[in-house]
Formats: sequence, structure tokens, C-alpha cells
Amino acid sequence: MTVNRMTTGGFKLGTFSTNCSSGMTPTQIPDRWDASWDSNVTLAKMLDEAGIDFMLPIARWIGYGGPTDFHGGVLETMTWAAGLLASTKNLTVFATIHTTANHPIVIAKQIATIDQIGHGRAGLNIVAGWNKPEYDAMGIAFADDHETRYGYAQEWFDLIRKVWKSEEHFDWDGTYFKNIRGQKGRPAPVRGDVPIINAAGSPQGRDFATSNANFLFTPAIDLARTKTEIAELKGQAAAKGRDVNVLTFSHVVCRPTEKEARDYVHYVVDENADWEATDNLIKLQFAFALSFPHDLLAQMRFGMALGHGGFPLIGTPDQVAAGIIKLHEAGLAGTTLSFVNYVKEFPYFADEVLPRLAKAGIR
Repeated sequence: MTVNRMTTGGFKLGTFSTNCSSGMTPTQIPDRWDASWDSNVTLAKMLDEAGIDFMLPIARWIGYGGPTDFHGGVLETMTWAAGLLASTKNLTVFATIHTTANHPIVIAKQIATIDQIGHGRAGLNIVAGWNKPEYDAMGIAFADDHETRYGYAQEWFDLIRKVWKSEEHFDWDGTYFKNIRGQKGRPAPVRGDVPIINAAGSPQGRDFATSNANFLFTPAIDLARTKTEIAELKGQAAAKGRDVNVLTFSHVVCRPTEKEARDYVHYVVDENADWEATDNLIKLQFAFALSFPHDLLAQMRFGMALGHGGFPLIGTPDQVAAGIIKLHEAGLAGTTLSFVNYVKEFPYFADEVLPRLAKAGIR
């Protein structure tokens, strides 16, 4: 059994959306992320060698249109995670799963299997659903109200945990899952369960996350606001006898000089953004999701085009490290990192920024 890095101390660093075409950046530049399997496994081995903690994928079923059809090409996350766990030694790899599209008994078995493959390094990111066009594309009913979405998600996860924990065969007749007979799941995950991530913005979602997740995943747009938000979430979890940490996501453009970094941002966004895909993404967030605060979303068009609205880490290694330290000081437990091209840009980040974070004592 290996250590699951999501259960240890230190400020967590991971990557986000490498299984999706163009990663987190709806740009038209030729060098944008291709999301092929070969690119993903190459990156995973780099991350593993550098001591990065985790990889987190996005489960996506249709793209956002535009000239690039942003996220039109996506590797399915459970099989992606299985392959990466088999290809690495220490990295935690999450599977991102939509509750409505995946039966919990099947997911319980799949997560237990990939955790065996990784000798205890798997994780589960639970998505209760927000992107209605994806549900329409699969012919699945989409609940407009958050109460139904998260009521379903709660029973879905309760059933998964029952499968993992039960020593005896059991029956289940719930609100959403009925007539389950003689169920028992073996093997369980290596440690009996796995780290859970959930991104939630609505009151119902945050009630679910503080009741079930180890990490709540949320944007960090205004760090003063984030600090207050973290205190509230931790208080909500503590009232339930739980300790929940908060993660965010960031986008990195790190270069030897600030001018080089800013010039690259100008090239990626001002000269080459896929604005049609960016605007479609923003419209869907307004229509169906509360992950981003709606009072700030309209201001974020440039940030959406650069890194899907992630916290900007732009500049020299000193500046990028200082930005990550600010996230730590705000009370966040970690952040994902995205790059326009992960394999080409991560080595410089690893060589220059990671030592600065270690020197600051957060890694």
C-alpha cells in the first residue's frame, strides 16, 4: 500500500482538465493542449517525479462549440484514472463521475478496482450535475432544482458507501434506488474508502459537500471573499463533526520575465481566443450552475478565455510562487494548476517554482 497524498499534510498541488481537449484554455493557437493519452501519461510521469499530489479530470460529454469545439474531445475519466494509476507510483488520481449517468453499485466496484491498481491512490470527484445540454445529449432527465439533484446524489453516495462497508449482503429500497437485493461489494477500496472532492456553489450543494466530501472545490476570484467563504464552510462542516478542506483552481503562465508571460497571455487570449466557445461556457454557467458567483461571472470573460476562470498565476517564478503563497494564506488547502500546454510548460514550473514553495514552507 502506498500513501495517498491527499491524506497527508502540506499545500496540495494538482492538475486539472488534462483529459479534455484544450485543457482549461479555449484558444485557437496550434500549440494548445491536445489531451491525447500519450500526452496525459507523459505528463503524469512528470508530475509523479516532481512530487505533485494529484490529477483531477473533468467529465465532459459534449463540447462548447466555436472553432475549436472546446472540450469536444475528452478521455473518459474512470478508464483514464485506471491507466494513469498503473503508470505512476505516488500520484493520487481522481475519477470524476456524474451521479445521474452512472449507477452507484457499478461506480463502487470501479473505484475499488482502480484503488487496487494504484495501491490506495484513487480518488472520487462527485458531480451532481449542472450542464443540461449534456443530459439532453444522453437522453437523461435533468432536475432543474438543486434539492432533487443533491437528494439523488446523497442517496447515490450513501449506497456506494454501503457497498464498500457492508460485511453482509443487504437489500436497498430508497427514494431513487429501489428493489436492490442481496448486494455486497468486494473488494473494497484499499483503506475502506477514498478521498472525495465535490464542487458546489448552491446552499444544497454546500450542505452535501460539507456532509460528505474531504475537499470542497471552488473558484478563488476575490481572496478576501474566499477567506470568509472558507471560514463559513469549515464552520458548517464542524457543526456536523467533520473537517472539510477547500481547494481551488489556478492557471499558470510562468516565464523568466513578466513581459514574456504577459506577451504570451496576449497571444493566447487577445489574438487567438475562441470567443464563441468562451461565451457559450459563460452562458451555461449563468443558466445552470452556481459554482461561479454570478455577480462576478460577467466580469470574468478574459479569465474564462485564459484558464476557465482559474486564479491567474502570471509572471516570473517569484511572482507565481507569491500567488500560490497568497492562496495558502487565504486558508485554501491546495490548488490545481493548468497550463496552455502542460507538458511543455510544467518542467519550468517544477524547476523554478516548486523550490520557492518548499523554501516558503508550504510544500
